[in-house]
Amino acid sequence: MTKIDNMMNILWMLNSGRRITAKQISEKLEMNIRTVYRYMDALSASGVPIISDTGHHGGYILLNTFIKSPLLFDVEEQTTLLHAAVFAKEAGYFSGEALDRATSKLKMYTNPEQERMIKQHVEGLEVINPIGDPSMEPILKTLEQSVVSESAVEIEYHSNREEQSQCRIVDPYGIVYWNNNWYVVAFCHLRDEIRSFRVGRIRRIIQTEMTFNRPTNFSAGEFFMKSLLPEVENKQGFMPLVVEGETSALDNLCQHWFLGYYVKERTPKKVTFLLEKKAIHTYVPYLLLPYGKSVQVIEPISLKQKLIEVLYELIDYYQV
Repeated sequence: MTKIDNMMNILWMLNSGRRITAKQISEKLEMNIRTVYRYMDALSASGVPIISDTGHHGGYILLNTFIKSPLLFDVEEQTTLLHAAVFAKEAGYFSGEALDRATSKLKMYTNPEQERMIKQHVEGLEVINPIGDPSMEPILKTLEQSVVSESAVEIEYHSNREEQSQCRIVDPYGIVYWNNNWYVVAFCHLRDEIRSFRVGRIRRIIQTEMTFNRPTNFSAGEFFMKSLLPEVENKQGFMPLVVEGETSALDNLCQHWFLGYYVKERTPKKVTFLLEKKAIHTYVPYLLLPYGKSVQVIEPISLKQKLIEVLYELIDYYQV
């Protein structure tokens, strides 16, 4: 480890608020005790308020004012960061190695009581998600670096509407994680417009020497969601969808990634959405069928007929 790493490690150990000896530091960090003394002198010289007591019960301790410094984390903050790391890894976060190094530092330099509490918190939380595709990791890292450096990339992209992959130059503006998939929002030179590309469909990527200027205050997330959802500002062509049912089922409908954006009114046993007529008859039947008898369509009446048609199509399909 470098000198600065060792000095930070010593600070983490002192952050426990308890008196700690040079011997304990040397054993924990596996370094010569004389080296510990040199580091303590260096920290004191840099302005860190370390109190040193000699004798049988002596040791080092930090002043309380420094322990509360934003530089160091308390148990709740450490636990929160470790929980966030669990969510990130299960979502297929592409900088897993760096994440592991960061979390190991958080766990390493705590006193026994803090370690016990953090261990209980971390073991008490589990996240179950689909396993990510490890082959996307280098592509995601290249895209992230291109977003930061504002460098265009050449990608070989296979969309679901094309039989063969196409090569195109894009300017990555941001990366979005949505519905267990990664997307990059970028300006496409081929189409001359900003588009969203699913990272899992990128077969090859090369960073170019071309640069670009990212639009001021541009939000990749906002652009991505607007591309999925029709505009609600213009109410023409929209109609109410009224559903009654069990509270838990209605809660799930209101939290759905699509329907949740169009909740107009909600009571414990009824919810009203304001949706485009085409969407109600095209997508909603397939969203409601899994709920069975726990929900009931009140209006529009035409949706009830559409649900019956979809069910008969399924019956015919499975009777063949």
